[in-house]
Amino acid sequence: MSIQASQLRPGMVIDKDGFLWQCLESVHKTPGNLRAFIQAKMRNLKNGTQKEFRFSSTETLEKVDLREKSMQFLYNDDGGYHFMDMENYEQIQINKEFLGNNVFYLIPEGLVNVTFHDSTPVGLVFPQTLSFKVIEAEPNMKSATATSSYKNAKIETGLIVKVPQFIEVGDKITIKTESGDYVTRVKE
Repeated sequence: MSIQASQLRPGMVIDKDGFLWQCLESVHKTPGNLRAFIQAKMRNLKNGTQKEFRFSSTETLEKVDLREKSMQFLYNDDGGYHFMDMENYEQIQINKEFLGNNVFYLIPEGLVNVTFHDSTPVGLVFPQTLSFKVIEAEPNMKSATATSSYKNAKIETGLIVKVPQFIEVGDKITIKTESGDYVTRVKE
């Protein structure tokens, strides 16, 4: 589906030079007596790199429609990470390089939305926050005062997160999936 660059909005995916790019932000600019253009910050869906593009406001772009499927993460092995479609029980395998740091948010038997272009997986969509159990934590600092000081803690998936001093092994914490930052301790 073709669109004009001036219609580009955050979240849209376009095909440019054979790669799928997701728009993170787009700004319409008209500098002085020059022609208007669109400055867009884009993310490559294949390798996750970010790049700035400049399009003429009347340039035609090829918008790509993606579909999401709810899938269950089953397990990982040397071949990659295995997911099962919850509707028809078909399984797919995605390699670790493609997933990048997303592997730290996968819990066996946990549900995740997998984004597809045709029949090829192009990304995972997680909720904004997820909760995990702390399996290792540095000891509390005796000199910790009212000022905020953080220590390292390891969650059940292996990710190291900076957490406040009061977090201990066995606590359940909520983290942001976009950045891996600590949000809060989960009260049980």
